[in-house]
Amino acid sequence: MIFLQNKQFDMNKTIIAAAVAAVTFMSCSERTNPLLVESNLPYGAVEFDKIRSTDYMPAFEEGLRQLKANIDAIAACADAPTFQNTIEPLESCDRLFGNVGRIFYNLMETDADDIMHETEEKEIPMENEANSYVFMNETIFNRIKQLYDNKDNLGLTVEQMEVLKKYYRRFVTGGANLNEKDKARFVEIQNRLGELRIKYGNNNLDESNAYVLNVTDINRLKGLPQDQLEAAAARAKEKGLEGWAFNVQKPCWIPFLQFCQDRDLREQMYKAYYSRGNNNDQYDNKEIVKETLQLRLELANLLGYETFADFVLEDRMAKTPKAAYDLLMEIWKYALPQAKRERDEMQKIIDAEGGKFKLAAWDWWYYAEKLRKQKYDLDESQLTPYFSLDNVRKGSFMVAETLFGIKFQKVDNLPVYNPTVETWECLDADGSHLAYFYTDCFVRSTKRQGAWMTNFTDEYNYAGQSQRPTIVNVCNFSVPTDTLPSLLSIDDARTVFHEFGHALHGMLTQCHYPTVSGTATPNDFVEMCSQIMEHWAIDPSILKQYAFHYKTGEVIPDELIAKLQNAGHFNTGFETVELVGAALLDMEYHMLKDYSNFDDQKFEDEISAKLGMIPEIEYRYRGTFFSHIFTNDYCAGYYSYLWAEVLDCDAFQCFKEEGLLNPETGKRYRQNILEKGSSDDLMKLYRQFRGSDPKVESMLRNRGLIN
Repeated sequence: MIFLQNKQFDMNKTIIAAAVAAVTFMSCSERTNPLLVESNLPYGAVEFDKIRSTDYMPAFEEGLRQLKANIDAIAACADAPTFQNTIEPLESCDRLFGNVGRIFYNLMETDADDIMHETEEKEIPMENEANSYVFMNETIFNRIKQLYDNKDNLGLTVEQMEVLKKYYRRFVTGGANLNEKDKARFVEIQNRLGELRIKYGNNNLDESNAYVLNVTDINRLKGLPQDQLEAAAARAKEKGLEGWAFNVQKPCWIPFLQFCQDRDLREQMYKAYYSRGNNNDQYDNKEIVKETLQLRLELANLLGYETFADFVLEDRMAKTPKAAYDLLMEIWKYALPQAKRERDEMQKIIDAEGGKFKLAAWDWWYYAEKLRKQKYDLDESQLTPYFSLDNVRKGSFMVAETLFGIKFQKVDNLPVYNPTVETWECLDADGSHLAYFYTDCFVRSTKRQGAWMTNFTDEYNYAGQSQRPTIVNVCNFSVPTDTLPSLLSIDDARTVFHEFGHALHGMLTQCHYPTVSGTATPNDFVEMCSQIMEHWAIDPSILKQYAFHYKTGEVIPDELIAKLQNAGHFNTGFETVELVGAALLDMEYHMLKDYSNFDDQKFEDEISAKLGMIPEIEYRYRGTFFSHIFTNDYCAGYYSYLWAEVLDCDAFQCFKEEGLLNPETGKRYRQNILEKGSSDDLMKLYRQFRGSDPKVESMLRNRGLIN
């Protein structure tokens, strides 16, 4: 998955941006708070080695003070409004508050301690106070409205026009047009949603960390690859347990379901994952889901929208819930029959082996592996030795360097927030600095599940000030052991390329204003830039350039590549149904107009029946652990992965036609997509690259759903 700047703070990626004043915060020991002074490192890199958890709260407080002072100054301007005296100061009014927030919330997802958790609870109301102070300021809104109403006569650049339009909508959806009573309720809702988000996320993390399957009989672990057994033994030792320990983190959970022969253990692991947040205990999220949905609807109604989905999709590429839903159902009608055929093939294996049971959801991964081996003579454990993390990363760098004329250079002297984090400098063809790039790849107990990209610093270049971005990719891969490097599945390898695609979108941006720079695009566009990179990850000619055996250095054999390609559409019915199902569930959640009798479990069952979902497949995420939509900004937006997939498959077809590593095609993609952010109409930018509108057939064909 993309960068997941999960906080409401980004829901209005708003305000946060003003020259960082040379303000210092002194503790009783006269220590300077590093968050309140400019970094001494090149290109403003974050001085992680100086930051303490206790630094964040005073920095947020000073950032809020500066923001208010800057807003007051804009409102007090006696001159007629111009882009330069109104919009540009808004772009920088919260620079300190935003800079602190980007660092803080990134680390909240990876390395939070108790002090940071306490800070987060105090910061959420400050965040909403900041938004209210900006977006409910009538004087500033009137200045923006004057500009907006006269926008065609201002002589603005295309990018400035887009920025102005975004500010006008932000103020309207931020409550500027509400009466005082509704403004007060709007703020109450935002504060409560922030509290619920924190509680939901903490419940998921705590419950995931609490679960351990401890196995002391090696005979019950037959089938598991050696690297999984070694990791499980190390995990047990770390926890002071005998034998082997397994958890519901994906690098452990998926191989367990794929290879463990013990059906009862597979069922335990499967249910532990899919019941998270739904066990009627201290981690239960059902009431949080209901209240969140109720409040989102009330907020949308206050702003004049019929549903929360209507509110969210208005400024997305899809524009309406119906358009998004129709695309999902168009894919669904191809995917569900394919999934049923896959189920029936696996049932035949069970019957042939003398199994006296029907395929269940916790059997799918195990029998899918058997079916893969039977049909294609491909065992995923044959692949992993060729996909060490280091080699996969080199492969992603090679593709980007060839296509876009850039270079990645290892940097060993930048401070990092965790010892396992690595750093690179991204350089342009002329040797000029484009960005710093951090990678945080390994699973740990403080890190939430998933993979994402975010910014530590934004890019901007206006009013005599400029800054290049600092980007981080976060993943959850297995930790290297004394005898093994971090070995990836083919899906993990695609994840490396996926998140790197987001990183490139952030690093190569050449916009002027943070509001439209880099990945500041609608979710249903931003995922194109990540998903397109996955195509290179599995192309035979590219595999030959990075997939080397971690022990022998041997390049992946042609025979294995052929098997991988032949199995390329294997299990796509399952993969598509679980993904589209989750996207449809998200849309159904947010298209409701009344939640008074809402029961999450009953609602999910009703939607499953409506869609004809087969019991052998679950939604990729159920409501009680659907972090994308309950702690991040993909609410009413999980469809974005499929919408963007139409774009990425069509765009990759262009590379196939002109050459997978054709620098001229790469240059056109860089100039029209990666550098532009949302500084122009997105479909116009796509057409400038591709020469035509995207066609859904490329996506359906790529998934093997049509010939």
